[in-house]
Amino acid sequence: MARTVTIDPVTRIEGHAKITLMLGDDGKVADARFHVVEFRGFEKFCVGRSFWEMPGITARVCGICPVSHILASAKAGDQILGVRIPARAEKLRRLMNWGQLVQSHALSFFHLSAPDLLLGMDSDPATRNIMGLIQTNPSVARSGIRLRQFGQEVIRLLGGQSVHPAWAVAGGVRDPLTPEKRNQIKRGLPEAFDIVDLALDLLKDSYDQFESEAPSYGDFPSLFMGLVTPDGGLEHYDGLLRVVDEEGRVLENANPADFKRFIGEAVEPWTYLKFPYYKPMGYPQGMYRVGPLARLNVCDYAGTPRADRELRQFRRYGQRGKPVSGSFHYHYARLI
Repeated sequence: MARTVTIDPVTRIEGHAKITLMLGDDGKVADARFHVVEFRGFEKFCVGRSFWEMPGITARVCGICPVSHILASAKAGDQILGVRIPARAEKLRRLMNWGQLVQSHALSFFHLSAPDLLLGMDSDPATRNIMGLIQTNPSVARSGIRLRQFGQEVIRLLGGQSVHPAWAVAGGVRDPLTPEKRNQIKRGLPEAFDIVDLALDLLKDSYDQFESEAPSYGDFPSLFMGLVTPDGGLEHYDGLLRVVDEEGRVLENANPADFKRFIGEAVEPWTYLKFPYYKPMGYPQGMYRVGPLARLNVCDYAGTPRADRELRQFRRYGQRGKPVSGSFHYHYARLI
């Protein structure tokens, strides 16, 4: 007998959502839908406003990753003004972006994912959360908090506050980084590296535990999209927009300003989420994945000895040189 299973609300995510599973007469999942249930409307808020206001407005899209929206809108302002910002300002923007990556990935791994990986996916749901992790693995939980704190501190030292810093503007940045603040960031690096190494060890131990389950966690062929440097290196702030297919073939290596040429957006009646897709393949065949997994699948190298060493290990999870397709490996990609 066909029936519908609804999971509402979804926990351990940054936002609000629900999941609907449609089961067929055989009891197997016939369709699954992830519903984003909150309407944001930020595009409409921005219509008719000055581009100088955009970093402050778009930052409010998210309290976890405001830096992405601040930098994206500031970069758009650079283009409107037709200016190339000073090299020092670009380096400072990149540093703030790295601070955000550290704090956001620390939150994702230690707070949202570690309860499953360390406590077990079949453990009691009532305690399979960050509070349960604090009770059973206090040192691990503390390390996660410290790593996120370091990323937040980088943002604060640059922008004056860790959430919604009014710092990046069209044409550059508001304030330079003083020697004292630079040294404060440098002092936090050794501990941050140690915590990332700890996270990698914990994750690799979990691979042994979940070896049989990992292939069932969203392992499917798809397109991948991310930024790369002109010579194909891993990039997070600026560069070429690269799209690769399930075989690893490069379909696009384009200027991000040309995205409308090959990226379209579809909508569905059951969610406020939009569905971007690669236009030459149409919707839904042209849907693609982004984020840490995609970034490593589209780049040729990471750019630092430690990251490149882990990248070689990571790529062993792909079949015969193909992109790594298993969603379970987002954790590994995130730590790299």
